[in-house]
Amino acid sequence: MSVISNLVSCGGLREPAVKCIDKKNLDFGLNWRAATCRTRISMPFEKNEFRLGIEGKSSRGNKEKRRIRMALIDEKVVYGRDTTERPAVLAYELVQGSLVKWGSVMGKSKPDPPTAVLLHGILGSRKNWGTFTRRLAQEFPAWQFLLVDLRCHGDSASIKKKAPHTVASTAFDVLKLVAQLRITPRVLIGHSFGGKVALSMVEQAAKPLAQSVRVWSLDATPGKVRVGGDGEDHPAELISFIRKLPKEVYSKQDIVNALIQEGFSMDVAQWLVTNLKRNGPPGLPSSSFSWMFDLDGISEMYQSYEETNLWKFVENLPQGVHVNFLKAERSLHRWALEDLQRIHAAEDLAAEEGAGVEMHVLEDAGHWVFFFCVL
Repeated sequence: MSVISNLVSCGGLREPAVKCIDKKNLDFGLNWRAATCRTRISMPFEKNEFRLGIEGKSSRGNKEKRRIRMALIDEKVVYGRDTTERPAVLAYELVQGSLVKWGSVMGKSKPDPPTAVLLHGILGSRKNWGTFTRRLAQEFPAWQFLLVDLRCHGDSASIKKKAPHTVASTAFDVLKLVAQLRITPRVLIGHSFGGKVALSMVEQAAKPLAQSVRVWSLDATPGKVRVGGDGEDHPAELISFIRKLPKEVYSKQDIVNALIQEGFSMDVAQWLVTNLKRNGPPGLPSSSFSWMFDLDGISEMYQSYEETNLWKFVENLPQGVHVNFLKAERSLHRWALEDLQRIHAAEDLAAEEGAGVEMHVLEDAGHWVFFFCVL
């Protein structure tokens, strides 16, 4: 297994972990186990497809833009320039299984190996997926996994992006990145905000698709976001509270304590401070930390997440697109009955059109359960 990154990762952080809100550990063999909920990673069989299966409650432009869209769906795109000459689009990390035959995606002539792209949510980073993807690379050694820091987040916060900061513009960033890397994603996995970004990527791709794409939207509806009741860790409230915190921090524990005192959970407080990086040159001790995000841009992105409506796309999927919606049973966002009914109706429509939509429920799980870091 090899790991390729275009930026040096920040020091001082431990390997990310995956936990359940109820603090019961997950088993990362072929099965994840947490209380009564289980998620199975099934082995690829036909056509070397990568499938993420759920056990639980389940139911049935312009020239440049055209080239970027093609990159999502066509392995035979020819590029005139070496991608190493181009400025970085986003910070990323490429985790490759042991059977991937080349160590870099730059300048190769062979078709790229099957690739899954993983997209974090608001106030997250690519590090949220670290442990998970390394396990996947062990289980699926012929695959590679692209972890991305979305605009205004993580190491990508230092790469200035033009407004507007929306779901659509974020998706286009990732499309530009996969074009630059000359890879063709077969699987897109996004949590929360990242789930809508994954849908928007396929919506913006050229049609018809030259190969199938499987999308996993983890606890994100296609339409308007409806926040839940009081006493939950709402991203909008978290963003508002972070604005009150100092830009330079001298103790991570002080920030954790402040968040808990404000009413946020310990899990979210510990996850949030992984966005702090130590000031000063690498390798030298420092007594202060700074935040690794552009909060103004993130605030705009979250507003877009709440308002972006992708129902029209989901209800009219092109051939070769399969979308899986995974709802956390204790999600802080309310999945209205109308949302569930529309997804079930889309299941039937997609089946008739040669595409696919599926709805799953992860039992006894909250919105933040999927991926967050620990100190």
